[in-house]
Amino acid sequence: METQGEAGQVGSIGDWTSCSADPGYRAAVLDLLGALAYGELSAFERLAEDAKFAPGLADKAALARMASAEFQHYQLLHDRLAEIGADPTESMTPFVEPLDSFHRVTAPSDWLEGLVKAYVGDSIATDFYREVAVRLDDDTRDLVLRVMSDTGHAQFAVDKVRQAIEENPRVGGRLALWGRRLMGEALSQAQRVVAERDALSNLLVGGAAVRGFDLVEVGKMFNRITEAHTKRMSALGLAS
Repeated sequence: METQGEAGQVGSIGDWTSCSADPGYRAAVLDLLGALAYGELSAFERLAEDAKFAPGLADKAALARMASAEFQHYQLLHDRLAEIGADPTESMTPFVEPLDSFHRVTAPSDWLEGLVKAYVGDSIATDFYREVAVRLDDDTRDLVLRVMSDTGHAQFAVDKVRQAIEENPRVGGRLALWGRRLMGEALSQAQRVVAERDALSNLLVGGAAVRGFDLVEVGKMFNRITEAHTKRMSALGLAS
């Protein structure tokens, strides 16, 4: 029997073989992995593109290493989708337009905005997927947590942004506004995706395979994500 704690954690619901017998659960996991896979592929592309803003070779190389790690995460998700009998391209396709739209409206204009976006935006997504992961089967949960591991960008971004603010305090106000915009756009995009994907929506609000996750818990989850965002903005030296 599963248990649920104050942080929204639950015990094991079983392995993939047993849980995937439920068609609704299987569809939800395919959506989740598809969204994650395209998100990782986009992260790889974005970090490689942002490298052009890098002020020096060391920074350019650092972003290249992070981009490589994101692509390795994408490959893990791609291979898992194929392993469980899904077409990776078909699984990713529903999430191409909403994710591309998010990146179009939040395109950074310089090096610092790119760093804040990667740190804040990716962290919001990571918090969301980790919240969902605790309600997944053991095999899928382990994979999701593995690909959500930090590629080293977090501390890199914090160090660079704080250094920039120390050198020119005026950039802090601009980057704070940018961080707030990213938060709003990320939450809107997440709500849109969930609303358009019935299986994924059912995974979030409960069901036979994923018990104990009601609308109250959804609200608590987003509150935790918002609180984590506030702490990250503080770590950057920015007001949320």
